[in-house]
Amino acid sequence: MLEIVGDDAVHRVEGLPGESAPVGLTLALGRLRTLGVSGLRVALPAPGHPLGLSGPPEFNARALDAEEAVICHGAALGLVPEVYEAGPDGDVHVEVVWHVLPVREAPPADVPSLGEAERELAEALRDATEVLSRLDVAGSGPVAEAAIDAYRARAERGREVLAPGYPPRAVRVLELAQRVGLLVSLAYENGHGGAMSASEMGARAAALRPVERVARRALVAAYNAYVEERERGAR
Repeated sequence: MLEIVGDDAVHRVEGLPGESAPVGLTLALGRLRTLGVSGLRVALPAPGHPLGLSGPPEFNARALDAEEAVICHGAALGLVPEVYEAGPDGDVHVEVVWHVLPVREAPPADVPSLGEAERELAEALRDATEVLSRLDVAGSGPVAEAAIDAYRARAERGREVLAPGYPPRAVRVLELAQRVGLLVSLAYENGHGGAMSASEMGARAAALRPVERVARRALVAAYNAYVEERERGAR
């Protein structure tokens, strides 16, 4: 998720008010500013969890299919990405079409404050670690530590977590949420460890689901913190 905005991808924006054809991302951002957009919020919905969405149902359905969306602050518009590969063999590149659709101006669903997100992450990580360790699940041993070390090395090579202007707590929450998300992915990808029975595998999944949900909530809280701070300051 969210990796679609990369240096190698070609981005176009379709359905932008005032434009009859798809336009490039830079022009689209300028057009959105003229329409009154002063910030962008991230939504990371999943089945049964419309995280960051506010409707209408048509927009929510598209966002759920993509498992991500961007909601404009200052105009009742949202953008849903469609990602695909294009080009001949040997020269394939990623293209992203952002579909602009109307959204309902209402509070986004289930987005916590930064403080709530930080507390939830700490509690969920503690609970899940206890369960996964008891089940001997892959994701807490050398493989996990190696992956985390690689993640840290990438960060230290200059990866900017958030743009300047974000509150320090947002950076802390985002880094912790990314680490928790990495642990969840490792636990899913590296097999069942010692959890061989159906009941143990069910317990593993039950332990991971709430952690994954909390991590996504924290990601949205962190990414949207800048807009939330500006909105509070304007009141």
